[in-house]
Amino acid sequence: MNQIRVGIVGTGFMAVAHIRAYQQVKGIEIGALCNPSGRNLDGDFSDVHGNVGSDEPVKLDMSSVATYHSLDELLADDSIDLIDITTPTFLHHEQALSALASGKHVLCEKPMTRTSQQAREITETAKTAKGFFMPAMCLRFWPEWKWVKDAIDDGRFGRPLSARFRRVAEAPAWGQNSFLDGEKSGGGLLDLHIHDADFAAYCFGRPSHVYAQGHTKVSGEIDHVLAQYTVDCGATVSAEGSWAMAKGFGFNMAYTVNFDNATVDYDLARGDEALKLFEPDKDPQILKLDAGDGYTGQISHMVESIQLGTAPNVVTAQDGLTSVELCEAAKRSIETGERVKL
Repeated sequence: MNQIRVGIVGTGFMAVAHIRAYQQVKGIEIGALCNPSGRNLDGDFSDVHGNVGSDEPVKLDMSSVATYHSLDELLADDSIDLIDITTPTFLHHEQALSALASGKHVLCEKPMTRTSQQAREITETAKTAKGFFMPAMCLRFWPEWKWVKDAIDDGRFGRPLSARFRRVAEAPAWGQNSFLDGEKSGGGLLDLHIHDADFAAYCFGRPSHVYAQGHTKVSGEIDHVLAQYTVDCGATVSAEGSWAMAKGFGFNMAYTVNFDNATVDYDLARGDEALKLFEPDKDPQILKLDAGDGYTGQISHMVESIQLGTAPNVVTAQDGLTSVELCEAAKRSIETGERVKL
């Protein structure tokens, strides 16, 4: 098809992350911005900041970008092919269903919805929708995570014996009206930990059981979680997520995967030496992957899917549902002190 035009709903940090990606991907252009409050509809995002990616200010050339204060107005714009939902979590369900009903393609930020029941409804709706639906689980496209997923799949280092994923941060300094209201956001468990819950399922299949411990701190929901997953291959798989770090800690993401014949360790705090490979009787290697970032990867996949007329397959609506179910199972485990069967 011709150049794909995207309309972005929400104009906060995630919108900026996606805008940077759209500017790097061929075949797509930003055609509209939508925000009921009118914030940033002038295309100046200089005051918008988050915890990952570049901090360079973003200013859009608005000469060919329409602006809307309501989603209905955006959905009525026939020039828009793809709706990108970057709004707070509690709005995703209604907005995604409306966008799918309009016949447009939909990219929806994580978590896909606030509850698994809502996610299940979107999953069923997406099966018969004219447009494609993809939850924006960007970690599946992050080069260092994609690399270790490939290593698990192709067996280059033998069997995976254990995997530990970690994503920890101080409380968000942006979007606090929604993030710090656990009823709206689901707390650190649903908004931040969901990345690693999804990635664990991506690498090892849907877990059969979850055992978790955790606590609240800033949102009224679970803000720190340590989850253990039972997976079919027998590997020991765990993930830690947190919004509970003290102010000034910032953000860190890391993983360690042990194989029969290697250990792979990633730690964002090491900067240019973040990804290391350790093999017996060899010097440790620093691996540098020049492959963009997860946001660019997921946008590229969505664009290619639309162009080819085939539904996205790296991450699906069912995957988005599974990730919410895993987080809900972790919460039940924390509350009951018991191992939860999925």
